[in-house]
Amino acid sequence: MAKDWDAVAAAIRARLAETDMTQAELAARAGVALMTVRELQHNLKPRRRSPRTLNAVSEALGWPPGRIAEILEGDASAADEVDPILRELDAVKQKLSAVTARLDALERRLDRPGDPA
Repeated sequence: MAKDWDAVAAAIRARLAETDMTQAELAARAGVALMTVRELQHNLKPRRRSPRTLNAVSEALGWPPGRIAEILEGDASAADEVDPILRELDAVKQKLSAVTARLDALERRLDRPGDPA
């Protein structure tokens, strides 16, 4: 199967935008050259990359180590999968909403005049 470097580039661009991270920050976090990040992000030189480089960039983006390799091999679900941190954040938001609703209900009961809360 052909390598999908365009999908890798699109996923990296999207992730950088999501995290508000610059190319320089990504390069520093991954321990790779800035040119490597540019080439990956814009699909400038589609060529074989070492698994170590791809894993380092994946991890620096907050993804599991093999994520870029999965996208490269055509696993679209890997690119679209919700980040585990975002999934956890959604769960926390839901719990906070439930607690807030209960607190609002209690406050309404306490605010009723003549009601023996």
